[in-house]
Amino acid sequence: MDTRSNFHQAVDELQQELLKMGIQVEEHIHLAVEALAAMDEALAKRIIQEDDQIDEMLLAIEEKCVRLIALQQPMASDLRIIGMAMKISTDLERIADHAVDIAKIALRLAGEELVKPLEIIPKMTLLAKDMLRESLLSYTERNVHRAAALAEKDDELDKLYSTVMNEIIGLMNSDFARNRQLSQLMFAAHYLERVGDHTTNIGEGVIYMVTGKRKDLNV
Repeated sequence: MDTRSNFHQAVDELQQELLKMGIQVEEHIHLAVEALAAMDEALAKRIIQEDDQIDEMLLAIEEKCVRLIALQQPMASDLRIIGMAMKISTDLERIADHAVDIAKIALRLAGEELVKPLEIIPKMTLLAKDMLRESLLSYTERNVHRAAALAEKDDELDKLYSTVMNEIIGLMNSDFARNRQLSQLMFAAHYLERVGDHTTNIGEGVIYMVTGKRKDLNV
């Protein structure tokens, strides 16, 4: 197998590791919100404990990227692909951190009854997960149009965020315990909104990787 064939095989393996990491991060976001909705203390603790696995995936991907640069002497276009893989893995790790943040909220509120069942936050979660999948596919497919479409989805996520914030503010009163819980739910919604920002970061990187031009998807 020649050098270029070795390189392309290594890049394919790198992409598979990224997708594997993305699948686990997506699951953590889903389970963290599930733990919050059900006030499931055991599930919340599981998400926090499994975050180390995500960190290990990040380190493994970064190490593979460094080896590719050092040993394969990639061309400029190849460097963008490798650099983008490092950036995506960092964004994925930060998304996983937000899953941990939400799980910690579930632990703080454990034993309490929700002021009202979660409705908009689960919708935000579904959209954020969809954006994450689309951002990763835009990378593996080198699909600029798929990446650019994340901007519209991010606008939708921002609207849901504004809606849930207004709803929570409207539910606040003079009850300290009630307001404390509602404030924590505000943070949970904020973390999901940040997940959307990280996916648009990935989309922007994909557009630059393919075209060499920068485009802001989070405006």
